[in-house]
Amino acid sequence: AGSCYAEFQDLRKKHMRHHVDRADVITFDSKAFLLACPGWVRRLVLALEWAYIPAVELIMHGYVIALPFITGNDKHRARRRQVALTLAVRGLLFTVMGLVSLKALALYLLAWLIMLSVLRFADAYQHTYDAFAVLEEGAVPDDKPRDRRYEQQNTFSNVVSLRWPALNLLLLNFSYHNAHHEKPVAPWYRLPRLHEELYGSAYAQVIPMRQLLGPFHRYRLKRVLSDDYGVVGEGPGKAEGFYGAVGVSFLTAV
Repeated sequence: AGSCYAEFQDLRKKHMRHHVDRADVITFDSKAFLLACPGWVRRLVLALEWAYIPAVELIMHGYVIALPFITGNDKHRARRRQVALTLAVRGLLFTVMGLVSLKALALYLLAWLIMLSVLRFADAYQHTYDAFAVLEEGAVPDDKPRDRRYEQQNTFSNVVSLRWPALNLLLLNFSYHNAHHEKPVAPWYRLPRLHEELYGSAYAQVIPMRQLLGPFHRYRLKRVLSDDYGVVGEGPGKAEGFYGAVGVSFLTAV
C-alpha cells in the first residue's frame, strides 16, 4: 500500500493521534492542495475520481515518496537514501515483470488500484470527525469537548455484512470500528465478540456497507473538495447524506 516508503513509527504515530485527539489529523491537506492548483489539474483529478480512479490517494502516496526530497525537515531528509533505494529496487522488479509480460504488469496495476479503492471505501465511512491539517507536532484546536461520548457518536461500524459476519474477515474485522475505538489495543480477531459484548446487535452506529455503496457513488466528486463529511441520520436510509471522507486514510503517513 506504499508504506514501504515511510517509517512504521510514522504510520503508528498518525494512527494513535487519531485515537488520542479524536480527530482526523493530517499533515498534507489534499483539499487545500487541489484548490490551490491550476484549474486544469483540479479538473483532471475530478475526472479521474469520476472514473473511480483514486486520484487523491495517488497524490498522497506520491507526496510520501517526494517528501524527503522537498522538505527541510531533517527527519524526513534522512530517509532519502532509503526511499531512493526502494524506488530503484521496485522499479527494477516492475521492469522485469513488464519484459516478461506486459499483461501481468497491467493487471498488477489494476489490482493495486482496486485494492486502494476498497480500502478507501472502508476508511471513508468510519467517522464524521473534524479534520485538521497541522504540523507533525501541532495541536488540535480545543474548540469542543472531544470526549469518549463524542468519539462514539462520530464513529461508525461499517460492517461488510450483518447476515454473514465472517465476511468482515476480508478487512480483518476493522469494520467493527466502534469496538476498535473503545479498546484500540484489542487484537483484530477479538473485535466481533467485543462489539457484541459492548453494543449488541442493534447498535445505532452500525451501517452495513450495502447502505454505503449509493453514497460512495453519488458523492464521489463532492467529498474530494467538501469541507465536511456530510451527516448521518436515523432509520434505514440514515446514510443517504453521508458524503464520506477522502485523503484521511491510515494508508499513508501524512
